[in-house]
Amino acid sequence: MEPQRKTGFVYSPLYLRHLTKAHPERPERLSSIIQYLDEEDILDRLELIEPYPATAAQIALIHEPSYINSIEEAYGKGVRFLDADTQISYESYRAALLAAGGALAGVDAVLDGRVENVFCAVRPPGHHALRNRAMGFCLFNNVAIAAQYAKESYGLSRIFIVDWDDHHGNGTSEAFEADPSVFYFSIHEYPHYPGTGLKSDKGRGAGKGYTKNFPLHAGAGDKEYIAAFQEELLPEISHFQPELILISAGFDAHQDDTLSGMQLTAQGFGKLTRLVCRAAQQSCGGRIVSILEGGYDLSA
Repeated sequence: MEPQRKTGFVYSPLYLRHLTKAHPERPERLSSIIQYLDEEDILDRLELIEPYPATAAQIALIHEPSYINSIEEAYGKGVRFLDADTQISYESYRAALLAAGGALAGVDAVLDGRVENVFCAVRPPGHHALRNRAMGFCLFNNVAIAAQYAKESYGLSRIFIVDWDDHHGNGTSEAFEADPSVFYFSIHEYPHYPGTGLKSDKGRGAGKGYTKNFPLHAGAGDKEYIAAFQEELLPEISHFQPELILISAGFDAHQDDTLSGMQLTAQGFGKLTRLVCRAAQQSCGGRIVSILEGGYDLSA
């Protein structure tokens, strides 16, 4: 019998050096995860994967070069806020390159067969970042860059992105709205920041029908999310038959999170994960790259 392949885990202490003051997207988000995994002896069961900095050319798979340059130069010009929500510090550009590169390292590990699936504990997060604009705590769109990288470096033609962050991933949706090779599914709180993600938005042009938004009102919890996955998400994965599944894994829909009105529990997130893993086994040999987005209650 072939031995079960491990789950990979991407992390670097450099992610903690993206410093934000009195801000929900703070370094402790990751240090609390590492502490828990260590205390529960989970780290020893994971294949640790070293992230590498994404190159400017790799970031430019999604973002405009002028925008990339502006992020690199911002702190030197005394810029501390890229928008009302998005802070940067001296090391933020390096951390953002490594966050995107962490997602690429996860793609490499899964597609090379080193691990079956991988969780990328990276920051800053990414799914709100637009081609030429930082937004909602996000500098570079890690999951979108990873999807385009998998297409161009590995020749994949069907990639499925599941975004269960409490907030709609407007940057990811925009990046692939006209692209039939990437199916984007978002389940999110609505109306809520950033105000996008209507059910009627299904993509455009050749990508029409390859975007699916499932907005939910505040107060939805395990029952509503699990039903949406079973009735809406899983049939789309089965029909699309992706070669790789990417998860924008935001955990801010947890019932203890202060930036959300949702009521998901840890057990609910576990059920959602198992449903996606089962679908991945049936469609793409279990290949999943999960990339941290939101989630701001340290215990949750």
